Amino acid sequence: MPTLTIFSDAAAPAEAPAAATETARPVPAVLGADLEVPVKGGRLVRYANLDYAASAPCLEPVSAAVTAALPAYSSVHRGAGYASQLTTARYEQARHTVRAFVGARPSDAVIFTRNTTDATNLLARCLPAGTTVVVFDTEHHAALLPWRDAVRLAPPAFPGEAVRAADEALAAIDGPKLLVVTAASNVTGELWPIAALAHIAHRHGARILVDAAQLVPHRQLNLTALDLDYVAFSGHKLYAPFGAGALVGRGDWLAGGEPYLKGGGAVRAVGEAPERAPEWHEDPEPRHEAGTPNVLGAIALAAACDALTATGWTPLVREEERLLARLRAGLAAIEGVRELTLWGKDHPRVGIVSFTVDGHAAREVAEALSGEYGIGVRDGKFCAHPFVRHLLGTADGGCEDGTASAVRASIGIGTTEEHVDRLVEALRVIVGR
Repeated sequence: MPTLTIFSDAAAPAEAPAAATETARPVPAVLGADLEVPVKGGRLVRYANLDYAASAPCLEPVSAAVTAALPAYSSVHRGAGYASQLTTARYEQARHTVRAFVGARPSDAVIFTRNTTDATNLLARCLPAGTTVVVFDTEHHAALLPWRDAVRLAPPAFPGEAVRAADEALAAIDGPKLLVVTAASNVTGELWPIAALAHIAHRHGARILVDAAQLVPHRQLNLTALDLDYVAFSGHKLYAPFGAGALVGRGDWLAGGEPYLKGGGAVRAVGEAPERAPEWHEDPEPRHEAGTPNVLGAIALAAACDALTATGWTPLVREEERLLARLRAGLAAIEGVRELTLWGKDHPRVGIVSFTVDGHAAREVAEALSGEYGIGVRDGKFCAHPFVRHLLGTADGGCEDGTASAVRASIGIGTTEEHVDRLVEALRVIVGR
């Protein structure tokens, strides 16, 4: 087996700050930064949103783009009127913007979906007959559950073991095969060696699908440079909470698969005889976007892509890593608080931290943070039950089982030092009770 670069540029620690010209544009603001919420005693406090990994707030440029599109809003693709033509142009421009944002190949399909789960299930329906899927037990349920024939791999002890395990599993499979892996864990934030895994997949004649839902809000992704076949992600995690996501990648499997939805736009012709099959569109984009699509969601998603690109990734990554280091150091200093990690505290990650608090159920901690301090976090197994149970060392249990759950704090654009410090101080009080 040749020597591999375990981490690509898209999954590595941030480099040194770039030239000053890259930081010339200000970081876009998020809506709701001044939201006040009630806490115990009837007071109102400024909300500390530390739940970005579930859904990120809307960026102001995204809201502005949707507002600008609304006066001329119309259905797309088949209208002769000016509003329909203009809306169609905006919708198709959004497709080009998303393609550029993830560095896709010119020939790659960009299919607008509802979210990452929708995108993954769409691809699952288009796999060639007999395809075997290889997936790690560390995945979000959206990447773990849609497959008919899957080989599930145990959580790897270190990145190199992930590559080795994928290598061995793919080598043992005949016929079409697909490797499914996250780019950044939604539980620990840890970055996965997607470049090396793509190399291994292709060495065995397999394809790779990368769940990029937690990566693209935090790091630049270049599908072409990484030689990925498919990526899926959600707008609601990318500061565009208008119900759109995307599946981007090679068009042949998508063009040959049964249409995800059957209806107008997906067909070239429908005959009168019921036994005659419809002539489905050969282009994978209309083939899998039947009916009136979520036009405003696509426009919002593209606006978020444009806003992040225009800001530049260096200032975004630098600020996130500064706040993440402050948060992790604060948590580490509290006795009884344990951060969850698969590959150790020094492994590179995005702005996500999951932890447990000795003597306190995760739901109890989350409710106290919200009700007493105005802090929003997530608790549970984060739609990754096998992985969280592995990290906690617990047996099977329901998502509401407080002994088998954790608390997750996640940061992004709009997170401040005050938010981080308020969480740390609140946990000190909770632990001290």
